[in-house]
Amino acid sequence: MKRIFIAITFLFISGYLFAQHSDEGANLRQLNSYKDSLITLGKRFINNPDELERKNANYTFIRTLVSALKIPHSFNYSFDSVKSISVLNSPDNRFRIFSWHIMNRDGSYRFYGTIQMNTGDRLLMYPLEDYSPFIKQPADTITDNHKWYGAQYYKIARINASRPYYVLLGWKGNNIKSTKRVIETLSFGRDDKPIFGMPVFNDKNQTHNRIVFEYTRQASMLLRYVPEQQLIVFDHLAPPDKKLKDKQDTYGPDLSYDGYQLKNGKWILVDDLDMRNVPNESDEQYVDPKIQAIKDKNSVPLKQKN
Repeated sequence: MKRIFIAITFLFISGYLFAQHSDEGANLRQLNSYKDSLITLGKRFINNPDELERKNANYTFIRTLVSALKIPHSFNYSFDSVKSISVLNSPDNRFRIFSWHIMNRDGSYRFYGTIQMNTGDRLLMYPLEDYSPFIKQPADTITDNHKWYGAQYYKIARINASRPYYVLLGWKGNNIKSTKRVIETLSFGRDDKPIFGMPVFNDKNQTHNRIVFEYTRQASMLLRYVPEQQLIVFDHLAPPDKKLKDKQDTYGPDLSYDGYQLKNGKWILVDDLDMRNVPNESDEQYVDPKIQAIKDKNSVPLKQKN
């Protein structure tokens, strides 16, 4: 009787493991199929010269991405071969954030994204809705995922403070004259919903919820995080002539550097950094993240940004 019980138990466990393995295999095949579709759609919304075609490809891309993320344990699947978007995992693996952009006909941009929480076999995500045109004072505004100050992120860091939060560095294409960069914060409220912006940036006698840089589209700007020194370093931007002080679309790097130094959970502005004391990492994330046109023999690349 004991042998029969052991045999039945073994068959049950074997069957369960086989079914589990089969499910995982089926999920992986589905995810691979979705990934191939996302790669193709991404090429279209980056390269296609027709604005309507780019937008249609993007809408299909969004639906396809959501379908992929609904597959159990999709959080563990890497989409790094989908070059049209940025995917960043938080250092504590609590969530990951997808972000990308679409170029409008007039040279401006709209941003898209979502936050996927690490919940195992069920999907919990927070779509990011670009509300940029309606945010008149971004440095002093706190928003949620429905009123997102859109950007395409390329770096994330977790900050240990009395209320832990994350810092995001992002590129924010602006218009035909200027480009923007953003130092953003992301935290989660008591209901675990995302909050963008936090009063942690001290700039002389002012405190800001986020930092926004604007400079001429003809220039590139360094903005990177140096974890060894808990420092965010960036080019100091200046106009080519003092008469253009109020024309930020003329600003560019002047070969000096400033930074924000982390102290007690807040970022304190430090002027005129000595870059000889800052590690010179060969990290592609801190150079200007120009998203190059994705090669596609059937498309004509659009003019890319700085």
